[in-house]
Amino acid sequence: VQLVESGGGSVQAGGSLRLSCTASGYTYSSVCLAWFRQAPGKEREGVAAIDTDGTTTYSDSVKGRFTLSKDSDKNTLYLQMNTLKPEDTGMYYCAAGTLPSLNSAHFDYWGQGTQVTVS
Repeated sequence: VQLVESGGGSVQAGGSLRLSCTASGYTYSSVCLAWFRQAPGKEREGVAAIDTDGTTTYSDSVKGRFTLSKDSDKNTLYLQMNTLKPEDTGMYYCAAGTLPSLNSAHFDYWGQGTQVTVS
């Protein structure tokens, strides 16, 4: 199983970024996918998750600003991030697992991460 993230970068507060996570090595439509982030010195936190039926879950800190979607034909998960804040800075990881959860313990496979910096 491989998850490859892309789309990170540096933006000013109020800007937007779209992260992508391309998956391979398993039946894409049968797993739950999520984005997590980790800032320096802080624990990894769940940002958004999507169930196999397309149902999404967001953390309170990003609700209304971030939108999660997936393209099953391309085996790609997207995270559209709008109205970015400095506190959104961190390494963003894509993960695959069996529950549409914001708990990292429910995810078995992880990408290498993509850095997002908001100033």
